[in-house]
Amino acid sequence: MYKHLTFYFDGGSRGNPGPAVIAFIMLSDDGCVQKRYSHFIGVHTNNQSEYKALIAALRFASNKSEEVTFYLDSELVVKQVNREYSLKNNKLREL
Repeated sequence: MYKHLTFYFDGGSRGNPGPAVIAFIMLSDDGCVQKRYSHFIGVHTNNQSEYKALIAALRFASNKSEEVTFYLDSELVVKQVNREYSLKNNKLREL
């Protein structure tokens, strides 16, 4: 078990919706890459892909560290998860 892990993750689709992928990289406290992950997830929107990338990173991080920091480039997802923006899309709400 690690004391702290850092995840950088992203999701995206070609078209909206379109063929979509998710990916993350996990770094230990000393900045060493501990895990790289990428996966084709089928046809989704960009926002769905971002959420699915977050979920994949969260699942991988569970029980691996006392503390986890996540970085992503989607302001929308960050503000929705932090409840600064409302979440109106039912498909995203399910995620």
